[in-house]
Amino acid sequence: MSAPLLSVRDLSVAFRQGDETHVVVDRVSFTLERGQALALVGESGSGKSVTAQSIVKLLPYPAASHPSGEVLFKGRDVLKMTDASLREMRGAGVTMVFQEPMTSLNPLHTIERQVGEIIALHGGRAASSRDRVIALLTEVGLADPASRLGAYPHQLSGGQRQRVMIAMALANRPDLFIADEPTTALDVTIQAQILALLKDLQAKLGMALLFITHDLGIVRKIAGDVAVMQKGRIVEAGKTAEVFDNPQHPYTKMLLAAEPKGEAPARDATAKPILEAKDVRVWFPIRHGFMRRTIGHVKAVDGVSLTVREGQTVGVVGESGSGKTTLGLAILRLIRSQGTIAYCGRGLSGLTVKQMRPLRRDMQIVFQDPYGSLSPRLSVAEIVEEGLIAQKTRLNAAERREAVAKALADTGVDPASMDRYPHEFSGGQRQRIAIARAMALDPKFVVLDEPTSALDMSVQAQIVDLLRDLQKRRALAYLFISHDLKVVRALASEIVVMRHGAVVESGPAHELFAAPKSEYTRALFAAAFAMEAEASDVVSQ
Repeated sequence: MSAPLLSVRDLSVAFRQGDETHVVVDRVSFTLERGQALALVGESGSGKSVTAQSIVKLLPYPAASHPSGEVLFKGRDVLKMTDASLREMRGAGVTMVFQEPMTSLNPLHTIERQVGEIIALHGGRAASSRDRVIALLTEVGLADPASRLGAYPHQLSGGQRQRVMIAMALANRPDLFIADEPTTALDVTIQAQILALLKDLQAKLGMALLFITHDLGIVRKIAGDVAVMQKGRIVEAGKTAEVFDNPQHPYTKMLLAAEPKGEAPARDATAKPILEAKDVRVWFPIRHGFMRRTIGHVKAVDGVSLTVREGQTVGVVGESGSGKTTLGLAILRLIRSQGTIAYCGRGLSGLTVKQMRPLRRDMQIVFQDPYGSLSPRLSVAEIVEEGLIAQKTRLNAAERREAVAKALADTGVDPASMDRYPHEFSGGQRQRIAIARAMALDPKFVVLDEPTSALDMSVQAQIVDLLRDLQKRRALAYLFISHDLKVVRALASEIVVMRHGAVVESGPAHELFAAPKSEYTRALFAAAFAMEAEASDVVSQ
């Protein structure tokens, strides 16, 4: 029998912090044959991504080390390769797509240049590069690729950026494709498209696929084999159907059963309005020609109205590019908009930056990516107290530290860890820190922009419970932006469905979930709950 394409044998990974060394991957072993799809699953901090990065030797050496093991790709030990051999292997033999394409793509270069660069680095001819780029973008299903060549990453939606990343990864027809949480930040309809695309391309090109995810609901769709990781070790592995139908390890059983539970507070139309928005519009000009004249507008938000009441949550749902985040930023006056926005009855539209500053204390936001929104140069204590300092609260250093400790404790973070830095925490812990930063100022209204999309299922459930508890104790009003309808159902009393910047449908959550009226809403719900039904079947078997 021939040797497997990839053989990971007894691999351990350790990180050095000061005088201490922490083992984060402990004697992991698995193999991957040509044409095989293996899913590596587990919670944040289980060692999945570190294992994958070891395969292409992308860890921050020399801070990282390998106390034991080897990674054999086509019989050669990657961990012993020279830099020249690694460059030759990466991109041609093994490619990797990461979770957040916006941070992987260069914001200063066009799509054509970035995809073309990958072709050129591995021997592609410059003369044929443009045609090859268009062919690759067509292959990954990007609509009208020729018109997108001059676009920059920020001009594409999340799903489009991920397709570009996949095109770059496939440019040189790799033998092994590593996908590290490639659908986590995407809405359910785009997620289904990306999964179908990867499966189709794998079959077409005959490449091996290592798929890393925390969402067990999508593993059946993509991988024939699965390995479950916990605290750096593989605790269970085998055929996906066998592991899911008859899980043996308690941790696997817990993962399969984990999902946001509970019900949102009942909708109360008599509760005090905290935030009211009427006919909000955000139009971005389309400029063309040497004089950069405006020839049209992108209607990112087009005439949206909503009311968020005390102690209530309004969920805003829709696909990538529907205008959800733009609406949230406009409501907080972080970007310019037309229309009427009022906070506790006070109009905000005509206020200057200086006049808005005192209101920032009452109006906070938690972003999707906790790692990107937390400064890596500041300790947790410095991050959480930033708002206290910016708002010129009359607290001395000791009182601010006490306020930071309380905010961290309220969000489930050990106050004793406040002098550590963001990279020393898991994704779920970082999101709790981001929530603590918002709650430190005791706000009344919070925009939650996809706060759980980058988190594994069990941590999602914890964050939902945390948000619900904070809302109950503080009578908080939430605008909850999400593409995850299971999370929205657990938190929101009212739902606004957006598409192409406009409201398609809105109303009480229980009514929309029971009987959506628009065809778009029905399609959106069907895509989300089809996966949920499959996951429920797995748990019940």
